[in-house]
Amino acid sequence: MRRFLRPGHDPVRERLKRDLFQFNKTVEHGFPHQPSALGYSPCLRLMAIGTRSGAIKLYGAPGVEFMGLHEENNTVMQIHFIPDQCQLVTLLDDNSLHLWSLKQHGGASELREEHRFTLKGPPGSPPSAMQITAVLPHSSREVLYLGTESGNIFVVELPSFRVLEDRTITPEAVLQRVPEDYCNRRSCELVEALREHPKNPDQILIGYSRGLIFLWDLQNNKVTHLFLGTQVLFLARPSPRSTGRQQKMGGMPRASYGDRHSISVVHGSQQTAFDFTSRVIDFFIIFSSEPTAEFDDPSAMVVLAEEELVVIDLKTAGWPAVHPPYLASLHCSAITCSHHVSNIPLKLWERIISAGSKQNIHYSNMPWPIDGGTSIAPDPPQRDLLLTGHEDGTVRFWDASGVCLHLLYKLSTVRVFLTDADPNDNMNTLGEDEWPPLRKVGTFDPYSDDPRLGIQKIYLCKYSGYLAVAGTAGQVLVMELNDEDAEHVVDHAEADLLQDQEGYRWKGHEKLKTRDGPVRFEAGFQPFVLVQCQPPAVVTSLALHSEWKLVAFGTSHGFGLFDHQQKRLVFVKCTLHPSDQLALEGPLSRVKSLKKSLRQSFRRIRRSRVSSRKRRGGSGNASEVQEANAKFDQDTLQEMELAPVQRKIEARSAEDSFTGFVRTLYFADTFLRDSSRHCPSLWAGTNGGTVYAFCLRVPPAERRMDEPVRAEQAKEIQLMHRAPVVGILVLDGHSTPLPEPLEVAHDLSKSPDMQGSHQLLVVSEEQFKVFTLPKVSSKLKLKLTALEGCRVRKVTVANFSSCKTDDYNENDLAVLTNLGDIQIISLPFLKLQIRYPCIRKEDVSGIASCVFTKYGQGFYLISPSEFERFSLSTKWLVEPRCIVDMPEVTSNNHVRPKSGMENTARKSRGSGRSSGGCGEDERKSGRLMEHALLNDEKVLKEIQSTLEGGRGSYAERNLARNPLGHGLSNGGAD
Repeated sequence: MRRFLRPGHDPVRERLKRDLFQFNKTVEHGFPHQPSALGYSPCLRLMAIGTRSGAIKLYGAPGVEFMGLHEENNTVMQIHFIPDQCQLVTLLDDNSLHLWSLKQHGGASELREEHRFTLKGPPGSPPSAMQITAVLPHSSREVLYLGTESGNIFVVELPSFRVLEDRTITPEAVLQRVPEDYCNRRSCELVEALREHPKNPDQILIGYSRGLIFLWDLQNNKVTHLFLGTQVLFLARPSPRSTGRQQKMGGMPRASYGDRHSISVVHGSQQTAFDFTSRVIDFFIIFSSEPTAEFDDPSAMVVLAEEELVVIDLKTAGWPAVHPPYLASLHCSAITCSHHVSNIPLKLWERIISAGSKQNIHYSNMPWPIDGGTSIAPDPPQRDLLLTGHEDGTVRFWDASGVCLHLLYKLSTVRVFLTDADPNDNMNTLGEDEWPPLRKVGTFDPYSDDPRLGIQKIYLCKYSGYLAVAGTAGQVLVMELNDEDAEHVVDHAEADLLQDQEGYRWKGHEKLKTRDGPVRFEAGFQPFVLVQCQPPAVVTSLALHSEWKLVAFGTSHGFGLFDHQQKRLVFVKCTLHPSDQLALEGPLSRVKSLKKSLRQSFRRIRRSRVSSRKRRGGSGNASEVQEANAKFDQDTLQEMELAPVQRKIEARSAEDSFTGFVRTLYFADTFLRDSSRHCPSLWAGTNGGTVYAFCLRVPPAERRMDEPVRAEQAKEIQLMHRAPVVGILVLDGHSTPLPEPLEVAHDLSKSPDMQGSHQLLVVSEEQFKVFTLPKVSSKLKLKLTALEGCRVRKVTVANFSSCKTDDYNENDLAVLTNLGDIQIISLPFLKLQIRYPCIRKEDVSGIASCVFTKYGQGFYLISPSEFERFSLSTKWLVEPRCIVDMPEVTSNNHVRPKSGMENTARKSRGSGRSSGGCGEDERKSGRLMEHALLNDEKVLKEIQSTLEGGRGSYAERNLARNPLGHGLSNGGAD
């Protein structure tokens, strides 16, 4: 009974765990989901973006990021920076104002909410009368001017948010200068815009929605100038001291271009209408303003669209776009899979960057214009890549080394196949007589030419430069890196996973048609062989061994092995069960399986009821039954004190659907036949709890092209509960995971111990089990589902280093469950070390998208366009750490920005601090909150009502407004 007792408390191990493990959500990569407001501070050179979930994010120079979250989780309608201050004001759709400040704490700046305020009217007044529609922070930094839906303009003192009632500007006072015949037609209606005179702070410009514009004297409380309009107010966005360049929201005839999202830029005789890929939220102009200059000098236009951020260089001829260092549109095509590679060799890194730079020649060379603040985070210790596969058949390579997720290179697999769209088509091509000249800008393109092109699995070998990519229609492409453009024929091979078995007929989609003859590829990863699985089902697993020049692939029908050096198929193995008819119907045929599942569920319920009635009917006296049950419960409780609670798990039937679904593939050089000789091997795990092991004979290098690779099945393991196998791992004689291919050859890892006995770790959804090799006898197991009630979704081996000493590190298993918890389990003894709640269990897409790194970090999607980054290690921690200094204001209220030399000095002083120091318990909670809006029923209903509503209140109109119809205030949507 001793083996059932719980282990005792080990204080030494507990201290070591504190030195190794620490959970932090560190930074959000990508583009904010559902943006609703934009703001900019010319003196701080910081940009702020607000979202419909109540989040507010500040961005400056690369690495300078802040995040805050309103407690109300309401939509951010407007964002305004207080002039010459490290403060900003946000307006929410519940009519509340919030004051935020950037304050230094612990050597770095933090974003904090200081005050909140709701404008209230006199008793009996309707709530809509006090609805704020326009906000103007005055340059005196002492007051806010608030325009409302009733036409009143209230003055609020900062930072107390006290209303100065004696300074309220009423519509009656304004209308005294309006001609009587004009005034009688309608009231002023709501305040559409407020502006401060650029040269006289005692005057403000007031614009009403009916077209009236007044210049108001604050000292004398009177109108000095009046502009009468006959249409709804429309504001262009010139510079305060314009040089003649003008930006107009829309500027296109609705009848012909109502479906366009455009901004027109006019400068002299030059005019361009920038056509964006999604609705424009807001935009601002960056200009360098010298006090003595006669005109401003606009340098860039920053446009916040619904799905991406676009920056236009206004200094360079042709007004090209600027390549963004952050806020990347991850979801330009829907993400279908991801793959992380740590510690990329410098040579491969430079070659990928070189290939990507050739794709970016159409971008401007302008430095990133939003460059406020200074990043004091240490430089990344290594080069990391995050590869994302997309629905349109592309793979994007992201620099995931630091805080900014930056696009390095984009690979497209479309050229290999024949599709409806020609890859040489240029979507920007216009007719010669087209006017006005429309130019498509932005990368967001959610439409795919063919859903079969979607990328499902990616595997990159960082040492050899080989890349394997598998897709939705059973296509497996093997590629190699080429620094020059090339034109060559892609070799084809077919892998019939059904092996001509009778009685099986594929009912899903057809395979993709390939191009005949040579295909021209640009510099970068170029495919040289295509393996087409038959039937063309989704590829569910992929493994690449670049030293043996082998690639393994699996679908719902079986798995195969391909020699990409000799370009021949080594073998295929059909794993399809005779009852697996669902596997032949394709991903879109689910009606029959649903009916079958429901029918089986009802049958189980009926059987359980019948059996319970039989038990009740067979008992004589009811009191005797109760006494027996009580005694049984008491005995059970006594046993539970000795052993952990174990839930009963029904063994899966072999007739369950998708038992042949191949979940994982693994190459290993280990002892499979006997304990005296080791050999290459391939392991495969299926959805039905079966593990297949094949011995491989790979010829030596000198005879590699002359002799074929041979394979022979050596083992087959069937797990008792038939739980899906999600991971396979071989441990060497020192209980250390085997190194990656070519890792030992590059002197980056110790050679594995081939003297002691090896162990096989099989990870299923329900348990971890260790077998001895080559006998494959059970040695140790950890029941996860029986004890915890959860199932394994993702598992990987991660290396954890101590933050107290550099000479200690250990390998552990990082496990993500269906409950969203992350568990760290020791190797090889399978002891649970620690558990962290990470993802909400309702966020199924977030759990499915999670990917772990080799050194204890991870990424998962919190929205279609954002990755949340987290860390499980005390030493490997990537988070923004930056400083924003208070701008220096001279005697005549001119701001002196910090020089580049001062920022460089600050950076060098701050870089000495380690980002992964142990004991850093203060994590900025405002940055670490996530918002999975797609699973929030309340938010979805609000969005739907907004889109379906009519005129309604100001807040509703602002969310669903047509960008061609209303002007935008400076830094906010109104």
